[in-house]
Amino acid sequence: MVKKGTLKQILLITDGCSNKGEDPAATAALAYEQGIVVNVIGILDDDQTEQPEGLQEVEDIALSGGGVSQLVYKATLSQTVQTVTKQAMTQTLQGFVNLELKQILGSNETMDDLAPEKRGEIMEVVEDLGETCDLEVLVLIDTSASMNDKLPTVKEALIDLSISLNSRIGRNRFCIYSFPGKRKDIEKVYDWSPKLDSVSTVFPKLSSGGITPTGPAIREAMYQFSKKSLRRSLRKNDEQDIEEA
Repeated sequence: MVKKGTLKQILLITDGCSNKGEDPAATAALAYEQGIVVNVIGILDDDQTEQPEGLQEVEDIALSGGGVSQLVYKATLSQTVQTVTKQAMTQTLQGFVNLELKQILGSNETMDDLAPEKRGEIMEVVEDLGETCDLEVLVLIDTSASMNDKLPTVKEALIDLSISLNSRIGRNRFCIYSFPGKRKDIEKVYDWSPKLDSVSTVFPKLSSGGITPTGPAIREAMYQFSKKSLRRSLRKNDEQDIEEA
C-alpha cells in the first residue's frame, strides 16, 4: 500500500490582501505541482463582522494549493493552526490512498463507492499514515503593518502546534519565514528544526512593514524545500566520503 513519504506543507498566516508581485493563487498552484500543499489561515480582527474582500484570496490560495483554508478570530487561532495542519495531512493522505485505490479497483471507483466497513478500514490506514509519515511544515507569516497586533497570538499558536504534533510517531520538521523581508521577499526567522519551543526567542525579530508580497513569498518558500533536500544529500555524500577515507 502507500509508502511512508514526507508530507510537505506551507502554512500561510495572513490577514489577506496581497498587493505586490504575482498572483498568490497561481504561485500556490505551482507549489502544489511540486508536491507541496499550501494551507492558509486568514486572521480577522476581533471586531470584524463582515468578511473583507482580501480574505477571498485566502480561499483562492488554498484551493489552488490543494490545501485547507480557514478564517479565524485571534482568540481561536491556536486551535485553528493545529486543526488546519492535521486536516491538510488527512486530505493529502486520502488523496494518495485514492490514487492507489484507482490503480487497484480501476479508474471509475473512488473511496465513496466502497462498502462502509471497507471505507472504515481505509480511513484507519489514513490515520495510521498520519501518525507515522514524516511532516515538514514551512510557516509563512505575513508581517505587514496590519498584522502587528496579531503576532503575539501567532507565536503562541505555533508553540502549541509543535507540542500537539510532537506526540506523533513520524518525524516533524518546522521552519518559519516572514514576509516582506528587509531586502528580499521573505526573511528566515527560524531554520528547520524538529521543535518550535524555542520560537519565543526569535519572534521579537519580526517587525511589520507596509507591503504584502504574498505571491513572491510563496514562490520563495517553495524553493526552501528543495534547498533543504540538496543540503541533506550533500551532507550524506560528505559522510560517505569520510567513512570511505
